Amino acid sequence: MCRCFFVSAAILLLSSGFGRAADEPAWPVLVSAKDVKPLANTEVLDWEGDLASRMVEGIDRFLLKEIEKARVERGKHWQRNFYSPLSYEKSVEPNRRRLARLLGVDKTERPERGRFEYTDWSLKPRAEAEGYEARQVRWRAFGDVHGVGLLLEPKGEVVANVIAIPDADQSPEDIAGITLRGTWKNAFASELAKLGCRVLVPTLISRQDHSNWKMPNREWLHRPSYMLGRTLAGDETQKILAAVDCFSAGDGTEKVLVVGWGEGGRLALYAAALDTRIDGACVSGYFAPRERVWDEPAARTVFRLLKEFGDAEIASLVAPRPLVIEHSSYPKFVYRPDANGEPEVLEKYSADRGKPGKLIVPTGDEVRSEFARLEEQVLGLKQSQVKLVKADLAMAASTLIELLKLCDIDVEGDDATDKVSFVGVRDDRPEQEADLAERRAEQIAEIERHNQAAITESLQIRAEKFAGLKTDSLEEYEKSIEPFRTEFREEVIGRFDQPLLPANARSRPYQEGPKTVSYEVVLDVMPDVFAYGILTVPKDLDLAGGDRRPVVVCQHGLEGRPQDVISEESYRYYKAFATRLAERGFVTFAPQNIYLFYDRFRTLQFKANAVGCTLYSVMVPQHEQITRWLGEQPFVDKERIAFYGLSYGGKSAMRIPALVENYCLSICSGDFDEWVWKNAATDKKSLRYSYANKGEYEMYEFNLGSTFNYAEMAGLICPRPFMVERGHFDGVAPDEAVGYEYAKVRHLYQAKLGIGDRTEIEWFVGPHAIHGEGTFDFLHEHLDWPKVD
Repeated sequence: MCRCFFVSAAILLLSSGFGRAADEPAWPVLVSAKDVKPLANTEVLDWEGDLASRMVEGIDRFLLKEIEKARVERGKHWQRNFYSPLSYEKSVEPNRRRLARLLGVDKTERPERGRFEYTDWSLKPRAEAEGYEARQVRWRAFGDVHGVGLLLEPKGEVVANVIAIPDADQSPEDIAGITLRGTWKNAFASELAKLGCRVLVPTLISRQDHSNWKMPNREWLHRPSYMLGRTLAGDETQKILAAVDCFSAGDGTEKVLVVGWGEGGRLALYAAALDTRIDGACVSGYFAPRERVWDEPAARTVFRLLKEFGDAEIASLVAPRPLVIEHSSYPKFVYRPDANGEPEVLEKYSADRGKPGKLIVPTGDEVRSEFARLEEQVLGLKQSQVKLVKADLAMAASTLIELLKLCDIDVEGDDATDKVSFVGVRDDRPEQEADLAERRAEQIAEIERHNQAAITESLQIRAEKFAGLKTDSLEEYEKSIEPFRTEFREEVIGRFDQPLLPANARSRPYQEGPKTVSYEVVLDVMPDVFAYGILTVPKDLDLAGGDRRPVVVCQHGLEGRPQDVISEESYRYYKAFATRLAERGFVTFAPQNIYLFYDRFRTLQFKANAVGCTLYSVMVPQHEQITRWLGEQPFVDKERIAFYGLSYGGKSAMRIPALVENYCLSICSGDFDEWVWKNAATDKKSLRYSYANKGEYEMYEFNLGSTFNYAEMAGLICPRPFMVERGHFDGVAPDEAVGYEYAKVRHLYQAKLGIGDRTEIEWFVGPHAIHGEGTFDFLHEHLDWPKVD
């Protein structure tokens, strides 16, 4: 079950009288099947302990090995040409474009002409003695989203334009030495201004908890951005590149540099890698091996990043321009520890809804090893201008001057350091903190509004994307939908380059009732990955063959287990539907899916995302193996294997049968809705249903908004039969959202393809639960199995 609907669903169960009526016979009680032999043609399953936990542990090992494999094989994505600097830049341009796509920078367009707008106040009287003027400015970045910050204008000749980017938890005033909190030792924007640079200091979204939701502000904005094909880092990089546009709109004589610390260092690296107009960069407090990005805060997530890019590869896109990497202090941040399913930890942080994450502080050896990889990658360039410096103070004066010198910017000889005193300008205005809070709130609101507009735009993007589908005949439709299935598999769900292992089936008897007997079954899938589930067969079935039955794969929901769908003693949301169907003569199989143990499984999503995959990248091969093995059994008709899942199992019903063509039909129960809206909507009315403010932080699938909503996923299942089971009081979504999205499915099946008899939605008065009436009839009809009263 989806945890966020657990309490409301339980109340609805009681109020609606869900379950057995008083005059109904009791459901059969299942007992241990001690006297039943294991299945024929299988080894004896002798594993002890919690098989679900063992499965999650194995998948964890598998994903960590895939991350290491990606690091080793990263070079195959690069074709560097060292003949000349121009040849080099041209050869890495495809990598540059792919990085832009992963960050989502390609999803937003900047204005044709950029300019800074001065806003409300100036620090001229206070900054005058330092030789520069400080003013608030803003500039349009994309859509109606603006960058805001401070512009420090030197009194004399401008030697360079510099974008100095603070860490996310610093304000522009902090690094400009203008702060109520006293003098900052790393007021590096102020020091660059003293050296004659015109310095822009942008405001970043902070990591502080959102005022209404228990998660960092950065995660709050990252979630819908990610769903819509962007990232918060990409949005902030666009603000920096828009600032470059503003500087470039002048006479173009001054060079443009970017420098940053912490999150600012990350953005400086991205900006310099993406835009060759940037003449040089300095990265401090960020550069390191990136293989543990999955352990960082959610807003650091970039889908598929590690397949092609570590920090060294991104830095190589800056070459042959100057790049200084400073190893000094790193910002420290931890957002709740990983609970690992421990009850006391879960209880302590139960109100927190964001992903556990921390900023990883690398050792000197780790930084040097990553820098060595960078040096190796640019070794063929005749003049390498990458430098690694060690400093006790972040963004030290010597580091800044080193960058300026590498960029051939005159810093007046050896006495330049005398100008850098790191003495801040104290601003005693009491309204300063309020100004900063208002500025940050408006930055959050602008990106939020942009995301909400993008939800609407995504409808048109998907409509145009699928406009070319051929619906003149089923044959033409199946041919034309195939490229979309490939895209879904490769670009959205993700696929591991691993063949299925031999199943090596193991089994043991589990339970039996008056009409059924069940077996626990384990199948090998990929290295360290196995499938586990419970097979239930009617007792009147000859397992030796001769009577080939249809199969229904019955999928549990969040934090569920196979036992939940076969036993009435477990969650009654499921109504023991696997057993009920077996009593009707079907063979059923209840797989254990990955989504249990709270943070343990959720962090698997981020490990998979790092290499361009998802939880379903593992579950799809598991179900391929399950359906293959089922189809080989002498008592199964391999052409009649159906999928039926509730809640998270309903999510699986949209994605797994779309890719596992061994499934002849799919039933989505308690989950079908307008999925992009449900994940990305942040308006007050929608937040009742949206995942945006909930604790299921692993839900977000990169760029789903521009590719596949639930109607499009159903299009991948089509022309196979597809059904939705929907309780009117299901808190997953309002009826109108479900009906709206299903209408598109009905239109495809009936209006375009003339196969309206293959799709159906059953509305029932009830909660988030299996109803088991219309869906059972649907299974009997489309699996061609007679109903028995």
